[in-house]
Amino acid sequence: MRQGGIVSPFPSAGGRLANGAVGRPAVDWEQRYRRTVITTDTVATAVVVAAIGNFFGARDAANWHEKWGILAFGTELLVLGALAVSRSWAPGVLGQGAEEFRRLGRSLFMATVVLALGGIALTSRNIKLWIFVAIPAIALITMTARYVLRLWLHRQRKEGRCLRPVLAAGSPATVRDLITRTRRLPHLGWRVDAVCTTGHDGDQLDGVPVVGRLSDVAGHVHRDGYRVVAVTPDPHWSPDRLQRLAWNLEGSDTEMVVAPVLMEVAGPRLHIDAVLGIPLLRVSMPTFTGGRRAVKGIVDRTGAAILLMLFAPLMVFVGLLVLADSRGGAFYRQRRVGKDGREFTILKFRTMVAGADRARAGLADRNEGAGLLFKLRRDPRVTRVGTVLRRYSIDELPQLFNVLTGSMSLVGPRPPLPEESAAYGPDIRRRLLVKPGLTGLWQISGRSDLSWEEAVRLDLRYVEDWSLALDTVILWKTLRAVFYGQGAY
Repeated sequence: MRQGGIVSPFPSAGGRLANGAVGRPAVDWEQRYRRTVITTDTVATAVVVAAIGNFFGARDAANWHEKWGILAFGTELLVLGALAVSRSWAPGVLGQGAEEFRRLGRSLFMATVVLALGGIALTSRNIKLWIFVAIPAIALITMTARYVLRLWLHRQRKEGRCLRPVLAAGSPATVRDLITRTRRLPHLGWRVDAVCTTGHDGDQLDGVPVVGRLSDVAGHVHRDGYRVVAVTPDPHWSPDRLQRLAWNLEGSDTEMVVAPVLMEVAGPRLHIDAVLGIPLLRVSMPTFTGGRRAVKGIVDRTGAAILLMLFAPLMVFVGLLVLADSRGGAFYRQRRVGKDGREFTILKFRTMVAGADRARAGLADRNEGAGLLFKLRRDPRVTRVGTVLRRYSIDELPQLFNVLTGSMSLVGPRPPLPEESAAYGPDIRRRLLVKPGLTGLWQISGRSDLSWEEAVRLDLRYVEDWSLALDTVILWKTLRAVFYGQGAY
């Protein structure tokens, strides 16, 4: 398929064929996308290895194991072998969340360890160059290439291409929730094309055809070739029936996905264990202390210090603009609630006129914020400079001082006001189990455009599923969210 003069690695697949089958085109684009990723990783590794060999190649190697050709060939094999062993090219992870980059990083770390051990065993003097230059360069190029490919894939999906046709099977309520989520998040790659359910009157459910009952799932899959069968909660699904469905799907290209009851727990906290021959879904406790949290604290403070040095000239310039635009100081200080309910003073560039807090009561009837939040799209208290600062989140740069002093984190839930926190119920108070963040899932998902329930759900999801890989993805996506200014006012 060609678009705009560029040859796309993805076919315009994902729709129904003339005979009604839907599965085969999806399989075709998945295979082509996987081949594109494998080729990109292989070429990137070969280019880095060849460049280092040509630039640093030594011609005076004393022994055969120190010859650059052998090191280069060995590094190439180690990296590609580690990628294969770690299943970094599995179709289920390509283009899907942080797991793709987590596996890529694990593969490169594995290759680094093996390369280091091999260098020690062979007493090679040149091994440091391959460990500290070649592997990091391969990591930078492959991760960048995969991110570019993912952006292209997500763009295709938003246009209705490269989607996995899904047959949803469950209760009407849970299927309806699945349909809503797939439509709201098309970049995840699912499109519910048909529904099997019970207790629903009508030929459609939220615009999706109801093709049969739950007992008819396997027959529809073999006839129409759906790529995914999404089993959602319903009393019909006993262990025996789920097992029988899995057996009936054997031999097809269809992936069976069972939604657990714990819908908002995911990522590294979920593990499958076999106890006494019974498959059990084990949910580990969320991590609030320990080594990973210590690493997060070090990364937070180091990152804040580096960013403050980089943005120091900009912050001085912005401070002068704020002072010149309206009366009052350059900074705005406000009490917020942090980890374990402890209050702290947050710093921002002032974006409103002096005395804006006292004028808030007179604007209460115009509040457009969701839930406990107070927001106005066209707040008369915002200054001209403040409008620009808010749109691109420049007003939040001084919060790097809060991160540096330890009251905030680079990534975390939104820091609430004391009056908001006082109105929290027991469930919502779980967002106070971790430090609030300069950015978070709420920042990259729409900010003020989100409903109160959705904002709370995202904060709680972060608390439950936090990981260093998730933090990295959020920080990366924050750059795009800030650039477009979505939901910022």
